[in-house]
Amino acid sequence: MPVHLDHLIVPAKDKKRSAEIVAAVLGVPWSEHGVGPFCPVFVNDGLTLDFDQWGEPFPLQHYCFRMDDAEFDRLVARLVEMGIAYRSTPHGATDFLVNTQHGGRIVYWSEPDGHAWEALTVSYARAPA
Repeated sequence: MPVHLDHLIVPAKDKKRSAEIVAAVLGVPWSEHGVGPFCPVFVNDGLTLDFDQWGEPFPLQHYCFRMDDAEFDRLVARLVEMGIAYRSTPHGATDFLVNTQHGGRIVYWSEPDGHAWEALTVSYARAPA
């Protein structure tokens, strides 16, 4: 069996609120209760984001999701509908633009908790098959 990423723990100030927001942006299900203390977001059949409550400051992480063009359009529409600011660069100013520099489309947002969330249609991290 090849290696697959199964789950990630995502530090959050309010795990329930954070899980709910990320699930809504991604258009996927979530639960208030999971295994242990986590609020899971079920990204797909093979990946779960387990939101964990952290009281102390935590490092900001970067999470990227690849999707097709139709799902990307729906995600951007959800960001607009939810009033979540987005941008065309990982850490730049909010410009409400979509980046097209890598042969696809990319958008970034920081809600919740300041993490750098990214959605893209073409991976720039690996060459196309």
